[in-house]
Amino acid sequence: MSKWKAILLIVVVSLAGVFFFAYQQFNSTLYTKLAFSQPTLYELKRGQNMHHLLRYLGEEGGLSANWPVKLLVKIDPALARLKAGTYELTPDMNALDVIALLVSGKEKLFDIRLVEGFRWRDWSQQLQSHPHLDATLLDEFAQQLNPQGGSLEGWLMPDTYHFTQGTQASELVNRAYQDMLDFLQAQWPNRKADLPYNSPYEALIMASIVEKETGLAEERPRIAAVFVNRLRKKMRLQTDPTVIYGMGEAFDGDIRRQDLRAATPYNTYVIKGLPPTPIAMVSREALMATLHPIDSDELYFVSRNDGSHVFSTNLADHNAAVRQYQLKK
Repeated sequence: MSKWKAILLIVVVSLAGVFFFAYQQFNSTLYTKLAFSQPTLYELKRGQNMHHLLRYLGEEGGLSANWPVKLLVKIDPALARLKAGTYELTPDMNALDVIALLVSGKEKLFDIRLVEGFRWRDWSQQLQSHPHLDATLLDEFAQQLNPQGGSLEGWLMPDTYHFTQGTQASELVNRAYQDMLDFLQAQWPNRKADLPYNSPYEALIMASIVEKETGLAEERPRIAAVFVNRLRKKMRLQTDPTVIYGMGEAFDGDIRRQDLRAATPYNTYVIKGLPPTPIAMVSREALMATLHPIDSDELYFVSRNDGSHVFSTNLADHNAAVRQYQLKK
């Protein structure tokens, strides 16, 4: 073999080795799982680009080299169109997976469960304390919304709400309000005939009482029927949750005799008819029970202390049930 052929062979072999090494690193960089041991949040801010992502993946994800990604972006410029947002990077992801995720714009969705039976102040605290919500405009928005009754109490639909990082809490409140408004307007025309509610808002108030009084879901229409019967007979509703709501911060867990006699706008042992506003947030089920109570003559119920109730059509039977289950006599 001539000298030049030997040199050429060495060059070819060397180039092949370099190419093979580069090819191996190229594939390894793009397809090897990154070093995330658990799901990790990554935020690409507005104005940031591939450079910021690669630096993060190198520092936190163990990305061995940047050049394979940069080369790939040169070949396919669409891969550089990263969308700002907060993303969840998982242990099974490689560099290509991360890039595809940021190009798709499918941000991490967080959620919050707004629970039926809670008051607006409970919900407000929950929204303000959520680490991924922006609650700076919440109080201002709540005042501007100003629904019927002048309070958000009862007007927000309990549900699990999903959102992206930094979403305004007021946006969730508006969604919950529109959901309740739409549901109430849709169900009101289909209500049972001859109910003693003069408006959808009165039905919402009643539904909040049913919500607070119900321990077993299947009892909602029966409890609603008791209150409907009492309204029809011009009897006071005499329901403890309205007393508690009227006491506000003064409620310490116990209702005393003087509390039942206290003249607040919500004390249904004192006032006739419904309180002025709902006393809690209302589930779809409680509202449906309020609009479709069962047919019954029952006027009383008392708790068995297991979530269920004993229902009675007369005071004598009710007092007997109270003695059995509440006074233990």
